[in-house]
Amino acid sequence: MVIFMCGIVGYIGDRDCTNVLIDALEKLEYRGYDSAGIAVMGNGAINVAKCKGRLANLVEKMENEGRPSGNMGIGHTRWATHGEPSDINSHPHGNRRVTVVHNGIIENYRQIKEFLINEGYSFVSETDTETVAKLLDYHYSGNPVDTIIKVLSEIKGSYALGVIFRDFPNTIYAVRKDSPLIVGKGEHENFIASDVPAIMKYTRNYYLLEQNEIAVIKKESVTFYNTHKEKISKEIHVADWDVDAAEKGGYEHFMLKEIHEQPTAIKTTIMPRIQNSMPDFSAEGFDNKRLSSYKKIFIVACGTAMHAGLVGKYVIEKLARVPVIVDIASEFRYREPLIGEGDLMIVISQSGETADTKAALELAKNNNADTMAIVNVKGSSIARDADMVIYTHAGPEISVASTKAYMVQISVMYLIAFELALGNDTITKEQCAAYTKQLEEIPDIIEQSIALENKCQFVASKLLNAESLLYIGRGLDYALSMEGSLKLKEISYIHSESYAAGELKHGTISLITEGMPVIAVVTQDDLEEKTISNIKEVKSRGAMVILVCGKDVQVEDEVADYVIRLPKADKLLMPMVAAVPLQLIAYYAAVLKGNDVDKPRNLAKSVTVE
Repeated sequence: MVIFMCGIVGYIGDRDCTNVLIDALEKLEYRGYDSAGIAVMGNGAINVAKCKGRLANLVEKMENEGRPSGNMGIGHTRWATHGEPSDINSHPHGNRRVTVVHNGIIENYRQIKEFLINEGYSFVSETDTETVAKLLDYHYSGNPVDTIIKVLSEIKGSYALGVIFRDFPNTIYAVRKDSPLIVGKGEHENFIASDVPAIMKYTRNYYLLEQNEIAVIKKESVTFYNTHKEKISKEIHVADWDVDAAEKGGYEHFMLKEIHEQPTAIKTTIMPRIQNSMPDFSAEGFDNKRLSSYKKIFIVACGTAMHAGLVGKYVIEKLARVPVIVDIASEFRYREPLIGEGDLMIVISQSGETADTKAALELAKNNNADTMAIVNVKGSSIARDADMVIYTHAGPEISVASTKAYMVQISVMYLIAFELALGNDTITKEQCAAYTKQLEEIPDIIEQSIALENKCQFVASKLLNAESLLYIGRGLDYALSMEGSLKLKEISYIHSESYAAGELKHGTISLITEGMPVIAVVTQDDLEEKTISNIKEVKSRGAMVILVCGKDVQVEDEVADYVIRLPKADKLLMPMVAAVPLQLIAYYAAVLKGNDVDKPRNLAKSVTVE
């Protein structure tokens, strides 16, 4: 079973709590949008408003039925896990004495529920979260921290919890294990949230909760405890994003905004790691000597991040001549992989909270392999657990379909490949400097790719009636085709698959029918002739061919119906250049079909538990 992330928030201060909670939840709706709800403390009671559907449904409901009033409360935007999307299953959960919002999954909720039923409790929802609320009520001793510690000793699973008690009308309680949670520090007001963008309108200062740390949040103070009820001192962090970074900035969708942000994101990511036109990871605590000491490299990730890893594999093996194994995290962790001392695992995750990737990282560490994390979120679980961390400074990525996170992950993989190849003496210092210089120039070339937007929109219009299509390529182009196919299917809902072009004759070509779209990627000149031959094979069987190719690729008129020619770059770096048109084709296909681009059905941004 795969469970998707929800978003939780909390506020205490002088403002209208309902306004703050709704505003914060808007910034987190990408984490789940099956239902939404808030619980506000007012007049000595906990007042709850919640309903199925988008946050807008909750706002409309409150306009018709009344808004909770007060200066303290908690809120939730849900991705359905236990129990279908419904008003009853929406968070918050609880009773008149204690109310809870929850992100994660309680693995032993059935046993807890059975125990509580035997103790006289009744349940109204199908959620695992209601068992936590009722268990808190059962153990309530008049001291919320003692009660929470007792409950933590009994529940199993992952959780970020925001809790309010009727008897403590001026305090929010929060705790986390595996699921992310921050505590925002303001002036005469404080917050909890699943992610920083939710609170940036009000404060840039925040604390990171570690595993099973309990936060006691009042208007003027925040106190932290461990499960032994010992006070903890914590470092305050300052968000370095612009306030507008989590807003659309005039673009119709976050995805389009994030596509346009890619050149800047790449510059921000690579420039601190380049000194004198050479890769430099000294700030991250490693160099080419350390990299070249590893016998094998494993790259483990999920979805788009795994596709970035595939590009990394091609480039590392080509330049550094080191064997690289790329694995889907959910497969890697269960196949008893041959990894151990002397090996390096590189895990890639935008959020730094991906459950299967975290588990793979732990497995590697238990087998005495060194670990490196490529993540976008500072202080995330994966970042804290890895031996080495490279932050991809992409800023917040709100659209569920990843674009700029993918691009910065690839850019880091290139720098690692250059550094490793230099350490292995498989390239010279001059060659390393030349590759690095070309990578520095890639943001400007990507700007030229973005300028192909109108042509990509036109091509996308030709896909709208397709029931299915193929992406094909060879080498790096095949790795890129996998990502292009994923982008299209996840937001346009058109079925697509990617295949190595040379594999078509081994069965897949039987799928080609008259008018079926085939998107072919040709950017590698040493593979150009063979891929063009494969394109002719599908064209002769009636396919409508869309060719995304390098500027100098020689194409006969009958080979392709539509051609998107890319700006020039070194063939090794072409995946970064060619990714943009594939992103734009997917984006415009979704827009033209009238889909919700940023929040595609059945998907949420991060997968934080198995």
